[in-house]
This record gives sequence, C-alpha cells and structure tokens, in this order.
Amino acid sequence: MPRHPQYDATDRLAILLHGGIKGIHGKTGLALIRFATERVAVVIDSQTAGEDLGELTGIPLDRPIPIVSTVEEALKYGPETMVLGLAALGGKLPQDWVGQLQVALQGGLNILNGLHTSLSNDERFMPHVQAGRWIWDIRKEPSGLVSGMGLSRLLPCKRVLFVGTDMSIGKMSAAISFHRGAVARGKRSKFMATGQTGIMLEGDGIALDAIRVDFASGAVQQELAACAKDRDVVFIEGQGSLLNPASTATLPLMRGSQPSHLVLVHRAQMHHLRDFKWVRIPPLRDVVAMLESIACAGGALAPVKVASIALNTHGLSDAEARYEVERTQAETGLLVQDVVRWGAEKLLPTVGID
Repeated sequence: MPRHPQYDATDRLAILLHGGIKGIHGKTGLALIRFATERVAVVIDSQTAGEDLGELTGIPLDRPIPIVSTVEEALKYGPETMVLGLAALGGKLPQDWVGQLQVALQGGLNILNGLHTSLSNDERFMPHVQAGRWIWDIRKEPSGLVSGMGLSRLLPCKRVLFVGTDMSIGKMSAAISFHRGAVARGKRSKFMATGQTGIMLEGDGIALDAIRVDFASGAVQQELAACAKDRDVVFIEGQGSLLNPASTATLPLMRGSQPSHLVLVHRAQMHHLRDFKWVRIPPLRDVVAMLESIACAGGALAPVKVASIALNTHGLSDAEARYEVERTQAETGLLVQDVVRWGAEKLLPTVGID
C-alpha cells in the first residue's frame, strides 16, 4: 500500500483510547505510545483521565503525556491528527464515537482510521473535514492484486517472519525491535507492516485482514517485493496464529513471503489461548516443529527454521522475566529474549544480522 499523499510521519497525535488503557482493545494506541512516543501529544480516555500514563501502561515515557476525557480538551494540546487507537469489537465504529469524530474534524484534525468501517465516504464525517485535512481509512485492499506464486523465494534479502502462539501477543512489537536493532548496526533494514497499527507507525504496508483470502499471499508477495528493494533484511509483521481457530492470516504470510527465517513470539506463562480457553498451547518444541513443517510444506518448499524466540514478559518483574527467558531457552534449545524489554541485540545473529 502506498503512503497516503498527505500523511506526515511527524504529525502530533491525539490518541482516542476510551476504555483501552485498562481494557484489552487498546493495542493500537498503546503501540503508538510505545514506538512513537515523541509524536503523542495527548491521550483521550474518560476512564483514566488525569492519571499517570506511564504508571498505567508500564511504558517508559521521556515526558508526561496528559490523559483527558474529551476531544474538546485534547484540542488544547495542539495535535494535528487523531488516531482511533482502539480495536473495537468486529472492527466497527461505535455509535458513541460519531460525535467525537465530528468535533475532531471541526477542530481541524486529520483522522487515522484503523477500523473496518470506512469513514472517508461517510456523509456524517466528510462535510466536517477542514480544508487541507483528510481521513485515511487504512483497512483497504490494494489494487492490482494477483494470487501468490512463490516469487519471494528469489529475493536476495533476508526475510524474517514473526509467528506467534496466539493473536495479540507482540509480533509487531518484536518485529519493530528487530528492525530498530538492525538499523543501529548499520543494516539496510525495513519493517513491513501487515496490520493497521504497523501502517500507522511505518506509513505504508498492507492491512492483511482487509484482503480477500484468494489474494492474501499475492498481496504479501507484492508488498514484500516493494519493501525488499536495496534492503539487506525485511522484518515482516506477523498476524494471527496457526493455533487459533479464528485466524486465517499466518499461512498466507508464510506462502507470500517465503521466509528465510522464522521468529516465534510467545507470552511467558501463557498455557492456553486468550479467547479459547479450551485450546492449550503445546510444548514450544512441538510448536517449533509444526511451524517449520508447515512453512516448508512438508518438504515441498525450501526448508526454514525457527531461529529464536521473542518472549513477551509484560507484567513480570525483571527477575521473573529473566527466569522465564532462561527456562524457555532450556526447554527449546533456542536463544530467547524479551526484545521489547531488553532489545533484540542478543537475537539478531540468529537471523543472520552480525
């Protein structure tokens, strides 16, 4: 997906997060706070207004970021773009957001929309867009798609795909951490976004869950070809999980990217899927074997290994996190690190980044 012609990756952001700071649907907004802290002017959350954002989220902040309860209050902090930071149920626009978005547009803000509901052709909003301002609906299928043909195997760069034991466990965060670590080592690296949050951060990418399944691997192949130009390595944001009965995203990512390396992402002390308690996560050794077999289609495609494990230890103390890293490393025989907490330097060599 090409960049929005008016999108500026330095815009000051107001993040709409009603109920998402303490709830489970604020992943988009929290990722922006973590990875684009310097751009966040204000957070809108009536549930936690006036509280300390750093203490609530555990995200290290280099300055206080205010939490306010209304869009009107947020406008006082000089944002230029409002981000819909919640993954609302079903990706639909909650009815009680309509008035708030109208106020934001009337106040001269752009809107970054990661919901499935399109706003840019909605008569409730377009009359309120101010001159020179815009609404960007990120979850749109790119044009000119074809079915996947396995062409990514011919790309000369390393293609590192992040795969998980469940949804929403940190695959994007791990990919960004690897990417930033590679850039720090002077590598020509690219983070390839495959979801709305990654696109908001990177400015380009594909929203894989907005693409018809017949064209999903082709869309990955097409985007990867664009990302790979003059790059040493592309870190591909994972989606979903092969263990999750609701997920259809991992296989087209595998087939479209023809990865040279896999990185497994797992949440420490997680033994069953978050939304399907009856699905127990197998021993990670078995998960690794399953991923490697499916990635190479039992030998029909090129072999690919799980190179290392990015362990999500959010909510644990440093001592607890270190114990879980060492325990998982002993269990699997693979190098393990929480790359968000401690950086990806330990794991970069496992994907060929010296």
